[in-house]
Amino acid sequence: MKSNQQEPNAGVKEIARRAKVSIATVDRVIHNRAGVSPKTKIKIERIIQELNYQPNILARRLASRKILNFAILIPAVSGETAFWEAPLAGIQQAEEEIRQFGIKIDRYLFDMNSKASFVKQSKAILKSKVDGILMAPSFIEESITFTNQLKEKNIPYVFINSDIPNQESLCYIGPDLFHSGYLSAHLMKYCIQPKDKILIVNVSHEIENHHHLLRKEEGFRAYFANNDKRILKIDIRQTNDRAVEKKVAETLAENTNVKAIFVTNSRVSNVAHYLETTGRADDYLLVGYDFLKENIAYLKKGVIDFLICQKPQEQGYKGIMALYQHLVHSAPVEKVSFMPIDIITKENYEFYRN
Repeated sequence: MKSNQQEPNAGVKEIARRAKVSIATVDRVIHNRAGVSPKTKIKIERIIQELNYQPNILARRLASRKILNFAILIPAVSGETAFWEAPLAGIQQAEEEIRQFGIKIDRYLFDMNSKASFVKQSKAILKSKVDGILMAPSFIEESITFTNQLKEKNIPYVFINSDIPNQESLCYIGPDLFHSGYLSAHLMKYCIQPKDKILIVNVSHEIENHHHLLRKEEGFRAYFANNDKRILKIDIRQTNDRAVEKKVAETLAENTNVKAIFVTNSRVSNVAHYLETTGRADDYLLVGYDFLKENIAYLKKGVIDFLICQKPQEQGYKGIMALYQHLVHSAPVEKVSFMPIDIITKENYEFYRN
């Protein structure tokens, strides 16, 4: 009966002894190189299977002297949001674990408010020697152009944080954006009166292209499909703090029956700042996204009522490991890996980790 555990002496030497061939011949079979007769190859492969032999990946990688180059294409941390610190931390964690296997990771960071910056960095990647890519497709059209070029070069790529359907990525690791918005609406239902109005706030230079904001809004509206008239929306394209607060203030002044605010990204802290400084924090239910220092500060004060969080650090880590499993181990990768939709409050934030 075959054992599920690799026998202690089940190395290349033992395989060669049992097959009555040289170690070099076994090595050729293991690494799928020419120079071995079909009959001998079948014999060696049968012994490998019987012994449940697993090649030493580290030794193999060191022997090959081949470096695998991964490229990261995600937004840079900016004064507007520190969100991307978390995926970068996850990427760093993965890099430390797999560096010994000859993996090199280059970071290409773009301005999240600039298509030109994204295009410039994507072109730089294409000019480099790259074996796999982890990317956040913040600009849809530009991302599709880039991924089409990657497909032509047969370079695998992983999406994190937001997805683009039908783009043949190796996998997507991130939130189910639609259900994230749907859950946010469900939360609000329990906290406001049936006749209260709700304000959706989108903050982005490129709202038409920001797939993750629109999918969250779509899910939110779907929950209130039978009473969509209670929902108001503002798209704020000037993303500096003052512009966001000014637009929110104008909208609330014109719509006094708004009692709840849903911010579709991490910029919920701007709305919280306005409500706190005007003494109106108790007048509104405020829901937004992401486990950031500034958001937690307002959550602790009760200005933000709920934060929706979806483990961005784990997204970065799992994205790199998916490329590693695919390129080093030739192992199958789960096509979609949805992150949990976590609801964070002032009562449980201390126990949460990104």
